[in-house]
Amino acid sequence: MSKISTWMWFETEAEDAARFYASVFRDAQLGSIEHASAGGEPYTKEGQVLTAEVIIDGHQVFCLNGGPHPEAKPNDAVSFQIMCADQAEVDEYWTKLTADGGREVQCGWVKDKYGFAWQIVPEALRRLTQDPDREVAKRVTEAMMKMVKLDVAELEAAARG
Repeated sequence: MSKISTWMWFETEAEDAARFYASVFRDAQLGSIEHASAGGEPYTKEGQVLTAEVIIDGHQVFCLNGGPHPEAKPNDAVSFQIMCADQAEVDEYWTKLTADGGREVQCGWVKDKYGFAWQIVPEALRRLTQDPDREVAKRVTEAMMKMVKLDVAELEAAARG
């Protein structure tokens, strides 16, 4: 495992969230689920889920039931990026992460049903925006800025001019 893990704060939905994320990703598995002990934190009762782990492509993500905390709400300051091989993979993650209350944002971003931000990015975007011909990169970037879900065919068409 990596030295760095990700922790996501939930009021009470940690286990549901971990199970959801494990279902979204192809190479994911549900990890450990820890329950609160007697005399534990004031926001949990003995036996309630305290943390739920999901391992996504070898990266540990811990979902923490931290109780209500006004400063622990998800926002766009931190997002998760999913690098996708092709349009089919973009479509797959887009559909899964916007399901059940998730929402589309702009430029390949979605918010999942818990409010966390995800960037669903085709490999083609990175390749095309790094084109040595700066005019190609500019056209691709301009096309991307007009999109909600990123469309590989439209990005490639923009690259061709």
